[in-house]
Amino acid sequence: MPIALDNLRVGRVYRLVNQGEIRMIEIMSRLHGDDFKIKDLDTLEYYTIHELLQWGKGKDYDLEEFR
Repeated sequence: MPIALDNLRVGRVYRLVNQGEIRMIEIMSRLHGDDFKIKDLDTLEYYTIHELLQWGKGKDYDLEEFR
């Protein structure tokens, strides 16, 4: 069962599976509400969690803490 977005913690690393993609992300800061600035640990790019999920959540959606 995936973690709810409002339960994410700054500084923690999470494994996100959505629409066939697996990403390792680190939460950098909380912006507002349930939006966060994140760092993709595979590409080292920064973006927001809403940009990552803007196309919806697939059947395989899962979000879990990695370490």
